[in-house]
Amino acid sequence: MFRKCKSIFIVCLSFFLLAACSTESAKDQVGGEKEVNLLFNFATSSLDPNVDTSYVSLRAGITETLVHLNDKDLTIEPWLAKSWDSKDGQLWNFELREGVTFQNGKPMDGKAVKASLERAMKDSLAIKNALRIESIEADGNALTIKTEVPFPEFPSELVHPNTSIIDVKESDYINKPIGTGPFAVSKFIPGTAVDLIRYESYWDGAAKLDRARFSFNEDANARSLALESGDADIVFRPEVESLENLEAIDGVKVESTSTFRVHQMTMNLERKALQDIHVRKAIDALIDRSSIADTILHGHAEVATGPFPSTFSFAPDYPKKENGMEAAKGFLDQAGYKKVDGVMQKDGKPLTFTLLTYSSRADLPLIAQVFQSDAGQLGIDVKIKQIEIPEEYMAANRDWDLTTYSNLTAPRGDAGYYLNATYHPKGALNFSGADDDHLTSLIDKLNVTVGQEKRSDLAEEIAMHVDEQVYNSFILHPNTLVAYDADKVENWITSRSEYYMLTNELDVK
Repeated sequence: MFRKCKSIFIVCLSFFLLAACSTESAKDQVGGEKEVNLLFNFATSSLDPNVDTSYVSLRAGITETLVHLNDKDLTIEPWLAKSWDSKDGQLWNFELREGVTFQNGKPMDGKAVKASLERAMKDSLAIKNALRIESIEADGNALTIKTEVPFPEFPSELVHPNTSIIDVKESDYINKPIGTGPFAVSKFIPGTAVDLIRYESYWDGAAKLDRARFSFNEDANARSLALESGDADIVFRPEVESLENLEAIDGVKVESTSTFRVHQMTMNLERKALQDIHVRKAIDALIDRSSIADTILHGHAEVATGPFPSTFSFAPDYPKKENGMEAAKGFLDQAGYKKVDGVMQKDGKPLTFTLLTYSSRADLPLIAQVFQSDAGQLGIDVKIKQIEIPEEYMAANRDWDLTTYSNLTAPRGDAGYYLNATYHPKGALNFSGADDDHLTSLIDKLNVTVGQEKRSDLAEEIAMHVDEQVYNSFILHPNTLVAYDADKVENWITSRSEYYMLTNELDVK
């Protein structure tokens, strides 16, 4: 707060602003409420936990799911559900935690959970396809769920933030969803912030904070400046170039944590040029992964050879690939393209790409620009188009060829989520339009396979097929970057899943 007052004084030289700031500071120091402001990199216009792709309700501690992901060992564990079992992988018995209430004081029982899950599947086709639930029966705190087919990994799907449990009888899902988390919504300003207050009857012990603000700014530089000035206490994904400056500030701590996210080049396989595997290989060869990791991410990343980080048991040892400008030119030659008067063309038609990108992940537009420049040297015209919400745009429009896109590939510690979502014809994130019968049959086989070793072997086989067919290009695995005021904030944990942020344990000194 002192840094904030000092910054305002120097920049504005305004007595009144300084007085206001001093009053606020005094309130914090003399019996004031405990509060933090977390600044996130994605803005949202809706808090609806069943459809919001920014997952703000879960991240802000408003809602919770039946199953929790243990960030340390990537195993699933009880949360709102205290136990579950199945004899055949199709009929599942869940026992709900007792004594849990929604933020309106109503009990979270089987009937309420059933209604919440049914509402999620009704409003989100992606969740319906992911859960594959045929029926749900509720009896007190017991749930019996039958899936459409045997589905051994079904409980792991209930980690997904869009399966958050809410009281569906409170219908203002957009502005004030009623969940079971440690914080309730006080006020929501779409695109700006959600103000939160402590839910005193939270089942796992009332939050240490009285209030919190989960605010949004898609400008990485602005996020860094907000921490420097004291306007934010915790900043998610500060600007990479600002990390040295932030680390030089007394009390500020910067954490760089490996995760299971991948930055990839998504290819629209419905576009004629990209139906040629040699064109896809040329795109893949053009991507200078090491240079991008060093110059754009400043080393806070692992070069990707596939969708899964190399430490995962289901990440294959891929064969060495041809890379670079000459390799890309060679692949285009095989596809029938020649460079004429500086333009790469085939049958008199130039090779051009429309490349989508979005600014909420600051490194993606820079990756797009590097690719545009390198492709230009081969005579390929790449037009970059900025979009806001990639999932919505790619699902609704097919007027694009490539997209720099970022995705969590194993947020449950298992390959099934990403492979189903990205490459199954019914996958929620299958923006490339992949529809490969052999690939689909392998994924269907994975879905009914029990045992981590067998699943890992099958996932490796699927990943190798994806690599052979060059269904998308994988660029790097970025670290999760978080900077915060360690002189003020206590018990902050940078989660590898990026799901859990404002918790009941978060505190201020």
